[in-house]
Amino acid sequence: MIFTASFETKRTATILRADATVRLSPGDQSPNFAICSDSLLNKMTQDVEMKDTQAPSNSLSSAAPPTLLHLKEIASLIETGSYTKEVRRIARAVRLTFALRRKLTVPVLSAFLDFVLIPGSDAHIKLSAYVPKENEHDMEVDTAASAVQTPGKHILPELEIYCHLLVLLFLIDQKRYNEAKSCSSASIARLKSLNRRTLDVLASRLYFYYSLSYELTGDLAEIRGELLTLHRLSTLHHDELGQETLLNLLLRNYLHYNLYDQAEKLRSKAPRFEAHSNQQFCRYLFYLGKIRTIQLEYTDAKESLLQAARKAPVAARGFRIQCNKWAVIVRLLLGEIPERTIFMQKGMEKALRPYFELTNAVRIGDLELFRTVADKFADTFNKDSTHNLIVRLRHNVIRTGLRNIGISYSRISLADVAKKLRLDSANPVADAESIVAKAIRDGAIDATLDHTNGWMLSKETGDIYSTNEPQIAFNSRIAFCLNMHNEAVRALRFPPNSHKEKESAEKRRERQQQEQELAKHIAEEDDDDF
Repeated sequence: MIFTASFETKRTATILRADATVRLSPGDQSPNFAICSDSLLNKMTQDVEMKDTQAPSNSLSSAAPPTLLHLKEIASLIETGSYTKEVRRIARAVRLTFALRRKLTVPVLSAFLDFVLIPGSDAHIKLSAYVPKENEHDMEVDTAASAVQTPGKHILPELEIYCHLLVLLFLIDQKRYNEAKSCSSASIARLKSLNRRTLDVLASRLYFYYSLSYELTGDLAEIRGELLTLHRLSTLHHDELGQETLLNLLLRNYLHYNLYDQAEKLRSKAPRFEAHSNQQFCRYLFYLGKIRTIQLEYTDAKESLLQAARKAPVAARGFRIQCNKWAVIVRLLLGEIPERTIFMQKGMEKALRPYFELTNAVRIGDLELFRTVADKFADTFNKDSTHNLIVRLRHNVIRTGLRNIGISYSRISLADVAKKLRLDSANPVADAESIVAKAIRDGAIDATLDHTNGWMLSKETGDIYSTNEPQIAFNSRIAFCLNMHNEAVRALRFPPNSHKEKESAEKRRERQQQEQELAKHIAEEDDDDF
């Protein structure tokens, strides 16, 4: 706009200059007059250019903060997505909003509410109450915003819900949790009266922060019934993204109060469909892994937790740390020792340090070291809700210690076994005898128990290559490769009646050869013409 005005100004000045020169007679064209006319026209040109340059400075575009301009662009994007029924535009607007989340201030937010919402409406009054004006500068920004506002007769529900979400984000970031809780409740009440598929993305984010605001105030149990009602409404409205979000929020609600049975019943009866959000799917896998761990289904829990850690975004470091913590505990309960590289991931060394020392104690089989680590990091384990699982690891530590003793000694007394395992009980010999007997029965160690003399006799480790075990393992690997080859062959797809097309294929090759010869002959004739 500025460039266009400047160009028109210069063009006008040039025309005036030429017109003045033409109207002068040959006798009147004195040097002094020419100089005066040139200076006058130059002054006119400069004055007009300065006016054109200063004209936009009075508009809102140059006076408003950049964050406010970005929010207006986001509002325009939401409006376009609402009219064209393109949910991807609204999803993009939500992503852009989180990029501006830390830049939200009271003047900007108040000015944006005045720009989008109709002053005096119920939504404007309720939301403006959470964003009070602080000083006269805020009043000036609000006045400038409302001066250029041309509100329509009806505000789109998408823009209204977006304003609710924006105010809720601001309150949570300002740690005004009680106000955020009341704002989120009002937003959910307004959202329940709407049924538009273009609201699904905004509604899913609003559900999440609705639950977060109550969790931050310690009142998460109060909204469990409301979350169930919202999940039922999302199911009736075929809002699959809302169903995913609300299912995860309900699982989190139950697990927060250690209600694992209720969480599993809800999960098993909830409708199944293809995941629409990778973040929600990762959360679902994490909660499923925790449920499976408590239910002693360690193999399924391990797969869910590791998959959640792999699928989680790189930026979600806290979530991946929690997944790795639970995965380490589950692998230790399965008798596996996690690799050292898990604890050395960038940005996770400090958070996973307690679990690294715990893994080292389990690997060595030192019960005293295990107790020391458990007591040292008791607060961390209680905060991560893994203390009860670590209590289960005591049996694994004892088994590992017994395995090491069986490898080192062919015969050892039960008193020495109790001493090496550092059993601190009233009758350590009897406890050692029961522990050894159970380990032999479970196949953890290959030994026999002499009750008369109080000994544990370890069987000699024979040469494994003198047995049939290598042949069995080799045969299983060959069978696996053959089965994979057979499945690949069965998966091949051939065109119908391909065995009858041999002659046509030969004819096709002959035709292609004839065409090549003809093209070569034509090329040679063209060369002869030159």
